[in-house]
Amino acid sequence: MKKFYKISGYFILIIGAISMLLPFIYMLSLSFMTDKQVFTSTVNFIPNPITGKNYEYVVKNADIFKYFFNSMFVAIATTIGQVIISAMAGYGFARFNFKYKEILFILILISMMIPPQVNIVPLFYLMKEFHWIDTYWALIVPGLFGGFGVFMMRQWFKSMPDDMEASAKIDGCNIWEVFFKIALPLSVPALATLAIFTFITTWNSFMWPLIVTNSDVMRTLPLGLANFKGSFREITDWGALCAYSVICCIPVIGVFLLGRKYFINDILSGGIKE
Repeated sequence: MKKFYKISGYFILIIGAISMLLPFIYMLSLSFMTDKQVFTSTVNFIPNPITGKNYEYVVKNADIFKYFFNSMFVAIATTIGQVIISAMAGYGFARFNFKYKEILFILILISMMIPPQVNIVPLFYLMKEFHWIDTYWALIVPGLFGGFGVFMMRQWFKSMPDDMEASAKIDGCNIWEVFFKIALPLSVPALATLAIFTFITTWNSFMWPLIVTNSDVMRTLPLGLANFKGSFREITDWGALCAYSVICCIPVIGVFLLGRKYFINDILSGGIKE
């Protein structure tokens, strides 16, 4: 019976993996097909012949490099800022005792329960008052602060033994040295996880960039994809559209592949020896 449950679990996981990979594989395949192959009555996963004209068309007609730079700059800046701020705030809530500590943390948890759409109007008003509309500031600053990041880092630091931190304090390290030299290196798995989540969320963001950008120069890649799709008046060029979509997915996949190894790292790998 135990073997049956194990085989059933693997079967369900395989079916789930196929259901998620199949659309991406088909999109990748369509991006290398000609129009004749795309609009055929049969479903083909292997393009024959393989063509790169769809990618050439996207590069020449979609201003993709401009959108790509904007998305990459905003995503990297937001990720770095949120990781640093969340780590510092989480460490403070986990290690320090100060007035109204629990109340402040509860407020942060409550902020996680509020739908993001509710904050759009007041955030837009703030960006307008700061004269940040259609600037990188409006695209980056609101994403630097997140309740999820503070909560995750706080839980990580609370579950982390403080033996090494206590030893560092005895050796004369101040609080900043303890944080940057001891706590942060031990929290790399949590930092990498938060960085991946933040990067993917920021990269895929559509609504907020649409609201706070007016000029085409400040548009991000998801907005560029929407404009590119809207440029087809009569017949949609699905090959070019899939090529654009593949380009949008590459950085997200790359970031996940680079950071996935930190998911399984031990919290104190090589840290404390008995």
